[in-house]
Amino acid sequence: MAGHDVVVRDIETEYVEDGLESIDSNLEGGIEREKVTRKEADAALERLSGTTDLGEAVEGVDLVVEAVPEDVDLKKGTMEDVEELVDDETVIATNTSSLSVTEIASAAERDGRVIGLHFFNPVHIMQLVEIVVAEQTSEETLEFAREFVEDIGKTPVEVTDSPGFASSRLGVALGVEAIRMVEEGVADPRDIDAAMELGYNHPMGPIELGDVVGLDVRLDILEYLREEFGERFRPPQALKRKVRAGKLGKKTGEGFYVWEDGEIVGVSGEVDE
Repeated sequence: MAGHDVVVRDIETEYVEDGLESIDSNLEGGIEREKVTRKEADAALERLSGTTDLGEAVEGVDLVVEAVPEDVDLKKGTMEDVEELVDDETVIATNTSSLSVTEIASAAERDGRVIGLHFFNPVHIMQLVEIVVAEQTSEETLEFAREFVEDIGKTPVEVTDSPGFASSRLGVALGVEAIRMVEEGVADPRDIDAAMELGYNHPMGPIELGDVVGLDVRLDILEYLREEFGERFRPPQALKRKVRAGKLGKKTGEGFYVWEDGEIVGVSGEVDE
């Protein structure tokens, strides 16, 4: 949408096609709400392509944004694979929401060009991008990241690499307490979310946000922060049971809410005790 040519890469053709279809659907929704014109949507899709070939995806690019699952070894392996294929000047960013960017950057030989660019869900709507500065990140890379984030119409905030950064650490603290309130029968998920949306002007309540992000992602972040900071980030049993049952939120059709065609249609019938 900001005018850059973009290549989406995933490991299976099906995943690439699903991703491109999701983008197309978001643009159609923007047209329906008169946030995007047909001309703008068509132009954006013209600048977008997809592939399963990593070499094809990163050839000649200025920036690679890694967004693989929140597993530090997987991210480090991806970093190594990407670095072998890109130019020396290419900036490599990780979209991790909580893992150490410094540790991820250690997998790169030219680690000064590695930085964290933490986008927020839903990315096409949310204004914030958290720039996470690793110990190795060069000033040149940081300046590139600032300019890029502003160029795509987002607002950057800069944080020094630390567990959970600023946003995830605060966000999951709110989210975990909201889940505990559901566990304890304090309030219905809808009422908890409405309280934060209407009382604190949050665009989305913490229970719904957890479903959108993915309850498995939330659980991974909490377990990591628990290792770093202790029991205040202990995951609630309700969250663990949802993940064990495969009820991961929006992407599986059910989490704390029931989802159809990307919309909430009800509260899950199983509220864990």
